[in-house]
Amino acid sequence: MSVLEFLKQFDLAQFTGAFVVLFAIIDIIGTLPVILNLQHNGRYVSASRASIISLILFVGFMYMGKAFLSLFSLDVSSFAVAGSIIVFIVAMEMVLDIEIFHQNNMVGNDATFTPVVFPLIAGAGSFTTLLSIRSQYTDFNILLAIIANVIVVYLALKLSTKLEKWLSPGVICIFQKAFGIILLSLAVKLFTSNITILIASMV
Repeated sequence: MSVLEFLKQFDLAQFTGAFVVLFAIIDIIGTLPVILNLQHNGRYVSASRASIISLILFVGFMYMGKAFLSLFSLDVSSFAVAGSIIVFIVAMEMVLDIEIFHQNNMVGNDATFTPVVFPLIAGAGSFTTLLSIRSQYTDFNILLAIIANVIVVYLALKLSTKLEKWLSPGVICIFQKAFGIILLSLAVKLFTSNITILIASMV
């Protein structure tokens, strides 16, 4: 397929649909309280590196996700269950004001990759969503939707410190608890919907 033919695949409805689905599952707005909490605890988050790594992971998993999992005899459901547990732990930190993800001496105070990129931005939910929407939309429109979402992620992370200055600690705390509960709900939903698939496959 030539480049021109590839570009002709652009469809506004498909692009919009893929963008909205990915935006909802990435939920960068809901993740901001987590980012602010990490920064408040002295953890560093790089907006540019987080965006670049997320883009690479999204595109890489879109094309090689199933093959990568099959190397370890894993399926998408198993991956989603593991990711849901990590999301659950992050949410518990937000709701209960406890620290479970201790500082890794290899990365110091850098929280860019874990837990910001994975599992909050490019996690099990977004990975499984990418695999599923490939049957509905063309690759070109999905790639454009990924790039657009990564731009939104970059802007949100870049402006997070300014947002913290604009909002009072009390407001940030309320958002943190509220979105922590939402994350807990998403983790439970992701876990239950995929654990039933795993159980059914074993019977």
